[in-house]
Amino acid sequence: MNNVEKKHQGQVYDSHTHLNDDAFYNDVPAFVNRAAHYGVTEMNIVGSNQKLNQRALKLGHQYPNLHPIIGWHPEDIAGWNETTKRELQQQLHDPLVVGIGEIGLDYYNDEHSPHQHQQDIFIEQLTWARKLHLPVSIHCRDALTDTYAILRDAHIDEFGGVMHSFNGSAKWAEKFMALGMMISFSGVVSFKNALEVHEAAQVVPLEKMLVETDAPYLTPLPYRGKQNEPGFTKFTVDAIATLKQVDAGKVAYKTFDNAQRLFLRNKERGL
Repeated sequence: MNNVEKKHQGQVYDSHTHLNDDAFYNDVPAFVNRAAHYGVTEMNIVGSNQKLNQRALKLGHQYPNLHPIIGWHPEDIAGWNETTKRELQQQLHDPLVVGIGEIGLDYYNDEHSPHQHQQDIFIEQLTWARKLHLPVSIHCRDALTDTYAILRDAHIDEFGGVMHSFNGSAKWAEKFMALGMMISFSGVVSFKNALEVHEAAQVVPLEKMLVETDAPYLTPLPYRGKQNEPGFTKFTVDAIATLKQVDAGKVAYKTFDNAQRLFLRNKERGL
């Protein structure tokens, strides 16, 4: 570990969390402080619908280390209309917004979310991302083939993005990385029976990796079964370090640096 890595080894960036969720929203300062106790000093607050997008923006304006990502989730498309669409387009011009998300496809329980409708909304938001040069946070559940094809056709390499809470195989991780995507691992990587995710984490180089909680969901060991929170990103870092047989400080530093470069680059450039 070099001197720069040693200096920043205690800092962790939760690249995808939901302090805008009802589980946290009335007690955000406490969870921010608890995160700092675990070394989690930066986090992306990710929206998915009108309410959660508004809350993400509000938190971004209240806390300098909470960075809003806003977009429309495939499970929320019932609320997608011309009014909410225009509102989201306007919100994306807020200078604190660091990405569009979480967007993508979810075919798990899709009786009220037709595939074509999901795809249309996904593609439209990708066109905005390309125009605004904002990275995207991708939700993908039981839809790897279609998600890959849409990202490829959108020229994702021109504006960047991350496969959030990746749960595919090592082969799929390699395919998305070849498109120019980052791969983010949640607490699932700590689960003993998540062998496919373990294999993916082992093949993804640290230079292409992010970490996250997706709190309040997907709590890592040793707190699995309890409500997740941003501070627990530390345990995802620890699990990856064990799988890759590297120092946890190195994982923290590399993923922190990756998240800063992907999401904060526009702010740093004054765009």
